[in-house]
Amino acid sequence: MRVATLDLDLEVFQGPFDLLLTLVLKEEVDLLEVDLAEIVISYIDYLDQAGELDLEAATEFLVLIAALLELKSRLMLPREEDDDLLDLEPEQAAEELLARMLEYRRYSGAAGFLRARIEAESGFRYRSAPLPPELRKVSLETASEAVYDPDRLGRALGDLLKTPPPLDVSHMARPLVTVEQRLGHLRSLLRGKGRFSFDEAVRGADRVTEAVTLFALLEMYKAGEVVWQQDEPFAPITVEARS
Repeated sequence: MRVATLDLDLEVFQGPFDLLLTLVLKEEVDLLEVDLAEIVISYIDYLDQAGELDLEAATEFLVLIAALLELKSRLMLPREEDDDLLDLEPEQAAEELLARMLEYRRYSGAAGFLRARIEAESGFRYRSAPLPPELRKVSLETASEAVYDPDRLGRALGDLLKTPPPLDVSHMARPLVTVEQRLGHLRSLLRGKGRFSFDEAVRGADRVTEAVTLFALLEMYKAGEVVWQQDEPFAPITVEARS
């Protein structure tokens, strides 16, 4: 339930909270006669009956109550005859309350954006490894002896000028697949079904084969053999022969 629709049963008013705000701003209900503590108690009773806390609605309620408390305190505080800073017209009071609500909405929107970003990144985990022992904090004497040694610096620079040995990748299996082979595979799917999904075309294939299949599909599209459709980003890609 929205806070504005909170039903109130006060001594000077009965009805929803938003109607009370409207009447107060129009000076049809004297804010000095409104017991704001009863409004807070009514909201607490509502939370107790609901059994759960809506943080957005609770924040909205706190903003409204705080604004009403400030307006009421300005009306109750004594002031000099020539001091009209605390004397707010109904239009000014409405504008101030609206400004506070807009500010709350901005912060609420920013919080929602950050919450969505956190949820979107929740599936990513980054490995943190400790620093090597030689890079950790050491005493000044040890650093002066080990880090600032000219001979050690010269050896380090010399190692940078050496050509590193070639990497041995003989233990890695390198799948061999050509664009022509994948073109034949895609065309056979078209002849058999007339249309297929990209996931179906690369089912069980490795990442290199998937990449080559994509190149083959682009070649077929460039030649005018096929068209494809994707309803939204990351959705399945449907491929069919061009009529």
